[in-house]
Amino acid sequence: MGGQRIGYVRVSTLDQNERRQLEGEILDRVFTDKASGRDANRPELTELLRFARDGDIVVVHSMDRLARNLDDLRSLVQTLTRKGVRVEFVKEGLVFTGEDSPMANLMLSVMGAFAEFERSLIRERQLEGIALAKQRGSYRGRKKSLTVDKAAELVGRAALGVPKSVLAKEYGISRETVYQYLRLAQAQEQKSVLTLPKTQST
Repeated sequence: MGGQRIGYVRVSTLDQNERRQLEGEILDRVFTDKASGRDANRPELTELLRFARDGDIVVVHSMDRLARNLDDLRSLVQTLTRKGVRVEFVKEGLVFTGEDSPMANLMLSVMGAFAEFERSLIRERQLEGIALAKQRGSYRGRKKSLTVDKAAELVGRAALGVPKSVLAKEYGISRETVYQYLRLAQAQEQKSVLTLPKTQST
């Protein structure tokens, strides 16, 4: 008998429509938390971790819906896959089973880091907006940032030799922000290579 398809949904406010996150997915059960991404108290996620069994599939809209930061993401995915649970992220199109290749583990780190970086940029913009509003009585406007998918696309195009100035113009960001994305990707790649498990000789 096959396992169950289990959905996990997190919405940050009480009035958000949680149904949109996994719309169209056929699920046996859904666990829903209504909490901010920084909130460590997520009782439904705790219950999901207890409920999921070997052979089950956990479906989440995106990495930032499941985890508060990169370390949290890795820990949750490992906790589930070690139980024999398959983890699917719909937005990123990534699947983890516990028997993943080094490239899949690298993608987990890079995509998770971009999601975390994107949230930090949003918080920074909010703080800047509040400070400017207090000083001038008006909002200056937001810095542009990229979605996780667009950030990964930018890194890939830069690796193919597309000039940084061209990327900045096409993605509507500054050259410095382009370099920030590239430095972040490089740091995550180096960290993942250093932490890859050694292959045992036979």
